[in-house]
Amino acid sequence: MSVSERVRPFESALDPAIAARLKRDADGLVCAVVQSGAGEVLMVGWMDDEALHRTLTTGRGTYWSRSRQEYWVKGGTSGHVQHVREVRLDCDGDAVLVVVDQEGPACHTGTRTCFDTDVLLARGGA
Repeated sequence: MSVSERVRPFESALDPAIAARLKRDADGLVCAVVQSGAGEVLMVGWMDDEALHRTLTTGRGTYWSRSRQEYWVKGGTSGHVQHVREVRLDCDGDAVLVVVDQEGPACHTGTRTCFDTDVLLARGGA
């Protein structure tokens, strides 16, 4: 079910100027790269206009679950909350960078980052 097919009780209150700059995928989503204040990439999530609006207005990382077809706030059940410090739109408008202060692990597996287990290439030196 695409975002456009979802039945939602309200339309997004995202600022129209921001919404106009977004380039969404076929499901109405943009990729959200989540990074710590120190620059460590913690996770990737997906946002539609409403998830972005909620993130901007609440200061908590809010995403759209593609598998559960519902909004979720990071830390809502685990307690591993993301306090949003900054949100940036990339030059193409098809991704956002969410800079957070992360409480506890960011990954659902219990690790600090979702990118620390499967290293596909690591080159030493400069």
